[in-house]
Amino acid sequence: MKAVGVVVEYNPFHNGHFYHISQSKSKANADVVIAVMSGHFLQRGEPALLDKWHRTKMALNNGVDLVIELPYVFCTGHATSFAEGAIQLLEAIGCTKFAFGSEEGSIDPFLNTVHLLKKHEEQYNALIKQYVTTGISYPQSLYKAYEELRQNEENQTIDLSQPNNILGYHYIEAAKRLKLEIEPMTIPRIQAGFHDDINTQSTIASATGIRKALFEQHSLHEIKQFVPDESYNQMESWQNKYASFINWETFWPYLRFSILRNTPEQLTQFADVSEGIEFALVKAAKKSETFSQFMNQIKSKRYTWTRLQRMVTHIYTGITKEQLHNSKMPSYIRLLGMTKNGQAYLSQNKKQFQLPLISRVASTNDPMLQLDIRATDMYALGVELALGKQIASDYQTPPIRV
Repeated sequence: MKAVGVVVEYNPFHNGHFYHISQSKSKANADVVIAVMSGHFLQRGEPALLDKWHRTKMALNNGVDLVIELPYVFCTGHATSFAEGAIQLLEAIGCTKFAFGSEEGSIDPFLNTVHLLKKHEEQYNALIKQYVTTGISYPQSLYKAYEELRQNEENQTIDLSQPNNILGYHYIEAAKRLKLEIEPMTIPRIQAGFHDDINTQSTIASATGIRKALFEQHSLHEIKQFVPDESYNQMESWQNKYASFINWETFWPYLRFSILRNTPEQLTQFADVSEGIEFALVKAAKKSETFSQFMNQIKSKRYTWTRLQRMVTHIYTGITKEQLHNSKMPSYIRLLGMTKNGQAYLSQNKKQFQLPLISRVASTNDPMLQLDIRATDMYALGVELALGKQIASDYQTPPIRV
């Protein structure tokens, strides 16, 4: 059985994701689609809209055959770390190809970009340092250095101001650098841009637009046309039980406590807290009644919104620098769910997997897995305190079967 891999968050699974899955399977001529999915905290440093169990069910009912979890140390990391963890897991579970959505839509410009930046690595790094000294943010410095470098490039390269292009570049760069055999494919992103609001004249919307509509309109009906029926059913199931979806505003009282229970010096032990930001975190947390107030007080040219969110994610979950940066590669494949087709793939191929397959967390004491369990526990605690209902723990939940 031939497998194609995808890297996902499904926050939530929408019609654009359904298109991506069907196109990926078709273009790869694959029998099985394997999704490596972020757990309860995401790459932009925020809690997921609803838990990973509901999101796994969305995926399995809409064309994905196996869902495996991207460990916390990667799914809350910067783009390079996120890509390294995800692509290594897809290789380890036997995927011959991986497919990602992009604004570019064709693979050659990605390959040209990876070659360009590798060939001119020293010049690129020098340009980045030069732009950083002007006071602009690190991501802006990366972009400006790249734009300067590609001015005289004859081959077509990608626009690295586009979010899906950026991640796609990092997937391919990681696969090349790590000398993996898995081959890249890209599927054009259709109709809705990454940051676009919902458009009622379409059935395709970005996850960002869907989340914004949910929190502004407080109605599932507003987003019904943009998600498959099974996604809507899972979201309705969550809403019926918990009454509200999750974002940092939901968890703000507990994040605020997590910040203020530490001194500025103690905050520096947590991952990504550096360069004196700890004093600003404490000062802003004392004054802010909402998460948005807090973020607007600490946001600056030096610190992007995403970088700050990742920082406070680690403070909330209690993950230290040492714990987060202790490993450069996954040490296990954590199975969240499977279809019958996915189960057949496991039976046929699991002896060839490059990493141990974990279906029940009690079977191992892997330190990386312990961080995933802690992240689930802290997400569950926030849900219980804010919404008055419990979610299942990692120890209580076997792989979902659809």
